[in-house]
Amino acid sequence: MKEYQNLELIKRIKALADTGLVYAKDDYDKERYEELRGISLELLSNVSDQPLTMLNDFFMPERDYPTAKVDVRGFVMNDKNEILMAKEQIDGHWTIPGGWADVGYTPSEVVTKEIEEETGLSCSVVRLLAIYDKRMHPHPPQPFYVYKLVFLCKVENGGLKPGFDMAGAAFYRIDDLPELSKDRILESQINQLYNMVIENDKNVHFD
Repeated sequence: MKEYQNLELIKRIKALADTGLVYAKDDYDKERYEELRGISLELLSNVSDQPLTMLNDFFMPERDYPTAKVDVRGFVMNDKNEILMAKEQIDGHWTIPGGWADVGYTPSEVVTKEIEEETGLSCSVVRLLAIYDKRMHPHPPQPFYVYKLVFLCKVENGGLKPGFDMAGAAFYRIDDLPELSKDRILESQINQLYNMVIENDKNVHFD
């Protein structure tokens, strides 16, 4: 828990430094914000066990006000009330299909594109189910601040065929879920989403 709290503080420090670099007018202030940003990346390297050089390359200096990253996911059920899942090659675990929001695509376009790329199924969006702040849920620690959008989708056509970067695609019963990729989805979230669909709950869950 303490490590998680430290990570959240480091991310806040980095965000403040990035914001300062965007708006600072004075060279003295910019130098101090750059130093603060460097310290935050060093701390992040210590907490995450990622090389500092990799973090420097990955976290390029912000050119605008830093904001949360957006992860877009699709919740799809078949006529047996089974849930569509995709198996990640990275960790060998399962998640509902989706990924980072792409620039130039609407959220609904992103989610249908990701579902088809990862599972082979062409879907349409029914409605928004939830907006999760990952910080508010017991996901593994990560360097990003992430909002997760989950859309209810329905299959229009196609057949199950995992994408080139996925290790599998299948439908699973709610009481027989595979091992989950907890960085991407949690069992508690799947249960909540499932109940919302089954109970025809029209509310949008947030946070």
